[in-house]
Amino acid sequence: QVQLVESGGGLVQAGGSLRLSCAASGSIRSINAMGWYRQAPGKEREVVAYITNNYADSVKGRFTIAGDLAKNTLYLQMNSLKPEDTAMYYCAARDEGYSDPNYWGQGTQVTVSS
Repeated sequence: QVQLVESGGGLVQAGGSLRLSCAASGSIRSINAMGWYRQAPGKEREVVAYITNNYADSVKGRFTIAGDLAKNTLYLQMNSLKPEDTAMYYCAARDEGYSDPNYWGQGTQVTVSS
């Protein structure tokens, strides 16, 4: 089993920045992909970014995904935030053989005010 714990969300004004962190623990050697998803109220969950350097069109050029293997931590640096980036952000991971994530964090709320 793998445990994922996100942190770093909060309230920020449009144009501001936030950095999300996702600490992974447990059987992390089984993981072969990690990324970030988000879900806004009334909308479906969508992919934001995946290691390595795969981004949704809506965040390209503004968000950067990175991993620190020594700390077993995944990051999402979010710059030039827009109100439409407001959502619950989830860290996700999948084991080899899975096409979709089979591990999820609890989520961290990002709210961007106009």
